[in-house]
Amino acid sequence: MSLSTHVLDTATGLPAAGMTVTLFTAQDVPVESGTTDADGRYRFVAELEPGTYRLRFNTGAYLADTGTPSLYPYVDVTFLVTGERGGAGGHLHVPLLLSPFGYSTYQGS
Repeated sequence: MSLSTHVLDTATGLPAAGMTVTLFTAQDVPVESGTTDADGRYRFVAELEPGTYRLRFNTGAYLADTGTPSLYPYVDVTFLVTGERGGAGGHLHVPLLLSPFGYSTYQGS
């Protein structure tokens, strides 16, 4: 299954361009790391097998670069890949809505 993410800075209403995001296995083994593009998006190259994974968004560095104080140095989102989303070869989208003192996430399309 393929994976993508999108980060929106809800304080500015703009995409969070240039944020580092890293994908880990449940055993904390790094799978892939990248940086969001100008639209705040990153599409992982790795194909995921069923299991538990974690995305780590480096929110503190991103907000520091914008001169914005923040409570969270990073945001971790742990999720399951079951193979049911879109079937074999399907796609999973895990967006992050970020503000300096809060965040939310959901299963996107």
